[in-house]
Amino acid sequence: MGWSVNRPTGLTHHQPNLSTKGYTLLTPGGGDVAYLIDIDGRVVHQWKFDHIKPGYGRLLRNGNLLMTGSDKTLEPTGSHDDIKKPPPPFEERVRLLGGYHTTLCEVDWHGEVVWEYVNPYQHHDFFRFDNGNTLVPIWVELPDEMRKRVRGGLKRPREKLPPLIGDELIEIDPTGQEVRRIDVWQLLDPVKDPIFPSIRRWEWTHVNGIDVNAAGQIVFSARHVNRLGIIDAAGALEWKFDQTQHQHQPTWVPAGANGENILVFDNGHAASRVVEIDPRANEIVWTFRGKPAYQFFSGHISGAVQLPTRNVLVCEGTSGRLFEVSRAGEVVWEWINPFLNTDGRGEPTVSIYRAHRYAPDHPGLSGRTLDAEAFGNLNRLHGLM
Repeated sequence: MGWSVNRPTGLTHHQPNLSTKGYTLLTPGGGDVAYLIDIDGRVVHQWKFDHIKPGYGRLLRNGNLLMTGSDKTLEPTGSHDDIKKPPPPFEERVRLLGGYHTTLCEVDWHGEVVWEYVNPYQHHDFFRFDNGNTLVPIWVELPDEMRKRVRGGLKRPREKLPPLIGDELIEIDPTGQEVRRIDVWQLLDPVKDPIFPSIRRWEWTHVNGIDVNAAGQIVFSARHVNRLGIIDAAGALEWKFDQTQHQHQPTWVPAGANGENILVFDNGHAASRVVEIDPRANEIVWTFRGKPAYQFFSGHISGAVQLPTRNVLVCEGTSGRLFEVSRAGEVVWEWINPFLNTDGRGEPTVSIYRAHRYAPDHPGLSGRTLDAEAFGNLNRLHGLM
């Protein structure tokens, strides 16, 4: 489904008796600001970034914001669609890939940088452990032997292909020192997990989402091979799932006495869905689709997270639509992004990579001033008050 820059924006639907109260964190694509909005859709806090182009962030328990983004001085040049030129070297090539980031930046409530990790090969996602360590995916060039074994992908006539790129996960301590590394590209099968036919043969796995549970199991999404996987605490692959397409943001969710399931945004081909998967039974146990199905679609980015009420907060990324849906499939809250920015191609964008909602009693919000009137001019300018 397409979207119009002239459509109604802000809070477009709300059933207060059914919604999950809290504050929603979002970072509009193409901009330099992350916003915290209340349940009425009004901005109550913001963080502005001057040295990075922010991607998406998470609120920490201490009230700091952990944001991943890219160095503004390292803007991509060229396009990976250009098949007439030899591919650029690895350090330039990664700038042309989706999800490219250089910097993981922690800022305090007032936007002052308190910690930073710079790695020009990190991308997409991160996970902060309770001990202060952080897990991030990074790109690596694959050995030539592996490149030859990987199947699938799109190669155009006379195209000069670069060395294939894969993913590793690295865990860093608060000083930025690497303490663990997991080679995701060695866990998947180059024949049984081929690159999707329409994907350019520059990357194999394209890990775009990770989450870690209390047992140390890592669930990851490998978009270019349409795979979800679970890595155990010892670094071995213990589960793999192939019934989603171009999916994003896998997260662990409680499943009662059965343990934990996996919630994921399944982008799909012409219609999207959100699914909950039981990895023990290897089956989908809950699905949300649009009605009609094509009313709900985002071809890339996007995400979904379970809220304390078991409702699900969905980010339909390309259209900038955030909505909360009950387990019965009823949309009980909807907010449309009014912040219109410009993307890397110079075109208008309202995209949002992901969104998170935090309960009013979240430790990071304790003692904070969350006043929509303090941002009255901004809210009124964008029709939020």
